[in-house]
Amino acid sequence: MTILLLMLSTIGFAQYGNRDGNRIGISAGVSQTSLFTSNFDTKPELGFAGGLSVRGNYYNDWSMIYGMQFFSNAFSLESTFDQKIKYTIQGVQVRLLLSYNVVEDHVSLDFGPVLQINGKLGLAKTDETKIIKGTLLRAEDIVDVSPVSGNFYLGCSAGSKTVRAVIFYEYGFTNILNKLNKNDELQELNNGDEFKGNLGTINAQVVFNL
Repeated sequence: MTILLLMLSTIGFAQYGNRDGNRIGISAGVSQTSLFTSNFDTKPELGFAGGLSVRGNYYNDWSMIYGMQFFSNAFSLESTFDQKIKYTIQGVQVRLLLSYNVVEDHVSLDFGPVLQINGKLGLAKTDETKIIKGTLLRAEDIVDVSPVSGNFYLGCSAGSKTVRAVIFYEYGFTNILNKLNKNDELQELNNGDEFKGNLGTINAQVVFNL
């Protein structure tokens, strides 16, 4: 709720301060997420995301983008019998990006940091007791991931002032499985290895600028 209020306040201030230079964007689209880890055999899965953003003029050909996005991403691990265990991860992101206007109002390159707030991993009840391949861990043992993580965003957008197609990639530079390392019993079930995993997500979205 605090993040939402901050977002709405920022939007209001931006519109009041410079109605021509700032644009509110509403976005939605699909994602494909991978978990990069040496602990498990993983595969990417499809998800979706959407949110709000404010794009404002900064300096010459540069703009800044402040945005908040809700996401529901997914990836899968293999069980001991080569069955798929699908996990979902839901949460909210806050991003502050620099944007270089390659073609003003039409094409831009965007990059910058993203703060991500994560919920616990979700999975089907029928998968909870499956054993993760190569370990003695049950699928439900690893759902309590780190609640806060950081990503780096790199993307581009193309279109008109009012509608743009956006494709971007986010790489999690923090270890999203790090919270599991606080449990010695889980590490023993993981062959005594440290848990380490980084999320990578490619997104394709459409942005409608108001």
